[in-house]
Amino acid sequence: MRSRTNRRDFLRLMGAAAGVAVGATLPGIFGGRLAGSDSFTDTARAAEQSAPRSIRVYSVEKGSYVMTQTVVKTNEEWKKILTPEQYYILREKGTERAFTGKYDKNHEHGIYRCAGCGLELYRSEEKFDSGTGWPSFTAPIAPENVSTRPDNSLFSRRTEVVCPRCDGHLGHVFDDGPKPTGKRYCMNSAALQFVATAK
Repeated sequence: MRSRTNRRDFLRLMGAAAGVAVGATLPGIFGGRLAGSDSFTDTARAAEQSAPRSIRVYSVEKGSYVMTQTVVKTNEEWKKILTPEQYYILREKGTERAFTGKYDKNHEHGIYRCAGCGLELYRSEEKFDSGTGWPSFTAPIAPENVSTRPDNSLFSRRTEVVCPRCDGHLGHVFDDGPKPTGKRYCMNSAALQFVATAK
């Protein structure tokens, strides 16, 4: 009697384990993350981003580096403060149509900030006409004022540019820009907020 109970428990345990394994594999088969994805990394990243943390960025206003807190909000909170277009681009990694953004042909002197949290990103001095239909810059205000990460979506390899303070999607950076950097930070106008300054 004891061996039958142990065998039944063993089979029940193996069935549960198989169910977990199939459940973990199915998303990879049917269009979700591939089986064996970095789900532990994703969970750790989500936990890390769930609480504000201190980061070091350059402040044009103060003319020096400062410490600031990251901005963490729920999707519903973002929807309340962003326009639908801003939310689509900053929070859902969307892209505005070329030549439709309000800053593509902007030639005023000033600072381009993150439309999500106000972090200073680019100076007008680094802006150039790339002919692509999006505002483009040769460099950020400081390396710490933008973050980059690999973007392998749309069957291509690109480098995504995000705001280090609110993790908002800004655009992409390419290696076909003018000297001296050779970079083209191709940004979405809706991800930016321009503040005019005196020359």
